[in-house]
Amino acid sequence: MPSLGGWEWVILALIALLLFGGSRLAGIGKNTGRAIREFKEETSSLRSGASPSEPPAAPAQPSQPASPASPEPGADKP
Repeated sequence: MPSLGGWEWVILALIALLLFGGSRLAGIGKNTGRAIREFKEETSSLRSGASPSEPPAAPAQPSQPASPASPEPGADKP
């Protein structure tokens, strides 16, 4: 398969510009860059042995059931 030279890339860029428009191409480039950056961060964190960049889970707090037989003192006073 032959490689693309300079003029072929220019022609492909002009065709893409005509098909998608400038603002849409900028958005595609921005999203592609963000995806590549996130991929690199995740692969480097996996290689270093660290867990993925997820927030740690909050520790479960024990729930204290309210006892209906013993209301809090002063609860029935306005």
